[in-house]
Amino acid sequence: MMEIEAIRAGKEKQLSGVDLEDENLSGSQLEKINLTGANLVGTDFSGSNLKGARLDGANLMGAQLNSVDLRANLLGANLMQADLTNADLRGAQLQGANLMGAKLTRASLVGAFLNGANLSRVNLAGVDLRGAQLQGANLNNAYLKGANLAEANLVGACLSQANLEEVDLRGANLAGANLTSANLLCAELEGTNLDGANLDRACLLGSSGMEIS
Repeated sequence: MMEIEAIRAGKEKQLSGVDLEDENLSGSQLEKINLTGANLVGTDFSGSNLKGARLDGANLMGAQLNSVDLRANLLGANLMQADLTNADLRGAQLQGANLMGAKLTRASLVGAFLNGANLSRVNLAGVDLRGAQLQGANLNNAYLKGANLAEANLVGACLSQANLEEVDLRGANLAGANLTSANLLCAELEGTNLDGANLDRACLLGSSGMEIS
């Protein structure tokens, strides 16, 4: 079949719009590959190197991306139900991406750009999101227990009914965020900016350092 071995070896770099649905590309060297707008539904990239890849607008629904170096461009990508367990997404460009139903256990999203991304109902328990850019992101009903969001930018983010129990939000910016009915039990809020945030029916029992001006 077309160039699959060449792709796996990193010899094919310009693959914009290609159809690789359900292909096995696990363990491949795909650094800086161009997969813009590609059909990658169900594709197995487990353990691959996609650092610097262009995946903007790609359809990665249900893709296997566990233990992948995904410090890449994923603007507007469809990552619904993708497996991103142990993925390295530090500094990744995920603006406007759809991650609904994705699995992000032990993934690193330090400094990731998730502005306007859809993370509704996503399990982000214990995930490292330090310094992440989440302005206007949809985190409604997301499960974030024990996650690290220190210094994260959540201005205008939607966190209605989100579970933020024991979350580290020290120095985070939640100005204008919607935290209606959110669970902030024992959350760390030292230096957190909550100006204009909607905290109606939010649970703040045991939280520390809350400052509202």
